[in-house]
Amino acid sequence: MFKQDQEIFNILLEAVSEGVIIVDSDQKILEVNSFAETIFGYNKDEILDKEFHLLIPSENRVSHALYIEKFIERGERRKIGESADIFGLKKDGTIFPVEVELNPFFIYNKSYVMALVRDISEKKTTEKNLMLKSRALESVNNGIIITDALKKDNPVIYVNSAAQNLTGYTREEMLNNNCRILQGKDKDQEPLKTLRKAIKKGESCQVTLRNYKKDGTLFWNDLYIMPITNNEGVVTNFIGIQNDVTNRKKAEDERQHLASIFDKSLNEIHVFDAETLKFINVNFGAQKSLGYTMEELTHMTPIDITPYNSEAELRKIIDVLFDGNVEKLEIESVQRRKDGTEYPVEVHLQLSNLGERTVFVAIILDITERKNYTTKLEKKVEERTQQLKIALSKEKELNELKTKFLSLVSHEFKTPLSGILTSSQLLSKYQLTEQQEKRDKHIKTITDKVHHLNSILNDFLSFEKLESGKVNYKFSPFKLSKMVNEVVYNANMLLKEGQQINYPKNIDGLTIVQDEKITEIILSNVLYNAINYSPEHTTIDIEVKQNSDITTFKIMDHGIGIPEKDQKHIFERYFRAENAVNTQGTGIGLNIVKNHLENIGGTISFTSEENKGSCFTITFPNSATQ
Repeated sequence: MFKQDQEIFNILLEAVSEGVIIVDSDQKILEVNSFAETIFGYNKDEILDKEFHLLIPSENRVSHALYIEKFIERGERRKIGESADIFGLKKDGTIFPVEVELNPFFIYNKSYVMALVRDISEKKTTEKNLMLKSRALESVNNGIIITDALKKDNPVIYVNSAAQNLTGYTREEMLNNNCRILQGKDKDQEPLKTLRKAIKKGESCQVTLRNYKKDGTLFWNDLYIMPITNNEGVVTNFIGIQNDVTNRKKAEDERQHLASIFDKSLNEIHVFDAETLKFINVNFGAQKSLGYTMEELTHMTPIDITPYNSEAELRKIIDVLFDGNVEKLEIESVQRRKDGTEYPVEVHLQLSNLGERTVFVAIILDITERKNYTTKLEKKVEERTQQLKIALSKEKELNELKTKFLSLVSHEFKTPLSGILTSSQLLSKYQLTEQQEKRDKHIKTITDKVHHLNSILNDFLSFEKLESGKVNYKFSPFKLSKMVNEVVYNANMLLKEGQQINYPKNIDGLTIVQDEKITEIILSNVLYNAINYSPEHTTIDIEVKQNSDITTFKIMDHGIGIPEKDQKHIFERYFRAENAVNTQGTGIGLNIVKNHLENIGGTISFTSEENKGSCFTITFPNSATQ
């Protein structure tokens, strides 16, 4: 058909890089090029003048024949195999995918079709592999992100569904952006430095990052990146595999926290095997308390550090936990340190599981302080009880003293007041001049009784001031003679008939620095007692001596004396010797004297013999003790 131009035509056919098959309107093969021979496996001579359907699988021949007839009728160029798969048939029977471009042309009023055929087997295989890989990437649970390393800022060019679900960002939101959008404001993490360094060097790395979802929720991202290089070794892409390890991270943090609690607990924590009883783990607090290392303890059992003599003795107590009726045991015991010392403990024991092993977990409290506190508390209770008994005894004594005081006051005031009243009434009867002696007698009685009442009141006032701590001593220098004169003058008014006070000798030049009023009260009390407890027609002697430090007064009487058995009580408040109960007195005078002397640094002592008299010795510091 093209004989006049055959040589040129053949050159053109061979220049085309696709298989070329030319058929006529009856679909007979008129010409093929070498590419077509290679594609279908025929030599040109084997297929020339053969039907075109020779190259089409049998199941597609009818449809292809009809399609080509219509194509020839329409006379338009057309590609087939792009929207629907079409197949060719090789000489050896192999069916393979092809793409065909049909080109109609006319020569000498005859119609022909030139079919350009491409074997797309490799392309289809590649597409299939890509599709499988894409489906695989979409089906994995890990987030997959691919970036373009050749572009500025490594933009995302692929993101699978898992990555979208993990981050909350859509594919459109992530494409063409850098993955740092997952970092939020948390861009100073140490692992990020490792990641950036690896990307810069084009190396693989694995880091765990704090990332943030689109809604701001934190998640821990275990990220593995690896570079993809081309034939020249240039990194073209990075693949990032994301794994949400938030739950694992939380579990690790909790384990670390519990481990930290275990090690740092101030209480001892022991874990030992339920079968062998050997220690598996013991916290640092226990090691410190016991003095053993962990290595030493792994070869030991609780029997080695407790009073239990045998395994049977220990199991008798702890094996009740295996029954399930008791969840926890509380035992009070003692533990023995490596150095042999012991300390009391309270053990809280329960069963647990460590993997496949059943173990005992013991939390042990050192109760040394509690025991000491209990002992101290018991001692304190005993002391308080004793103090309460003493207080009750004192309260009882105080009540008795109050009763005694009221009875005493009533008696001591009643007697002189009755004497004053009687003498006053009798005075009104003695109005004649010759009755002056009788009047003087009753006036003296009234005067004596008033002085006695005044003395009692002074004692009570001094006693009240001493009790309330309101005594303010006013120290100043004064002559002893002046103070003694005042004391003796007042005492003379109380003398009984025939009684006499012998004044001390050689005291005119003596001085002392003391509270003059208190000194007078002290001497007056002792001198009044000598008068009160001595019979008529007796003498009372006063002696005074002074050295460089002290001044000593001695007041001696010849009165009723103090019974020996009462002498140790004579300075007690309200005490009265048994031989003085019928004589007026308050029982507080000597108590007042002793308290005042103790306050100013003085002393008082006495000697006495019943029915012969007493001698009281009083000392004053020459210079007051401030």
